[in-house]
Amino acid sequence: MIKHQLCAQRYFEDFALGERMNLPSRTMTDALFAAFQLASGDNHPIHYDVQYCRAQGMPHMLAHGFQVLIQTAAGAGLFPHMVEESLKAFIEQSSRFLAPVYAGDTLYCSLTVSELIAGRTTGVLTMRSEIFNQDRVCVMDGVQKYLLRKRGTPSHGPTGIRPPSIAPQA
Repeated sequence: MIKHQLCAQRYFEDFALGERMNLPSRTMTDALFAAFQLASGDNHPIHYDVQYCRAQGMPHMLAHGFQVLIQTAAGAGLFPHMVEESLKAFIEQSSRFLAPVYAGDTLYCSLTVSELIAGRTTGVLTMRSEIFNQDRVCVMDGVQKYLLRKRGTPSHGPTGIRPPSIAPQA
């Protein structure tokens, strides 16, 4: 198998505080709203009925919080390609929704290394996530944490995660 890497492989110790990774911008189209509704099963009219939203005083459909949050998926940028050999797990995520996002808004997302906690063979990389809209209003911020191997530590499969052992039932 030929392996094509988009960028150099990085390990926990290769990241620096303040390092910023911008993700591609995305305009929240009606099609994205429909796709999210289908995937999530959320059937509240605030997310799909424009007339309902206008009757509630909103200019258009309101994006579901998780629809906004997924715009910070590190996979939209180069990060997963940087850590193909060192990523052990995505271990934590939190977010705060600070302003509404409506159909037609364009979102600009970034991830910034905000904390590095070293262990013996691994380390926790914490990134602050931020989303701004086209008017430069911060609509969401949060935190993502990843467990990365340090350089020179053994990998256990493509993701570095050992499969769980399954104990026999008594």
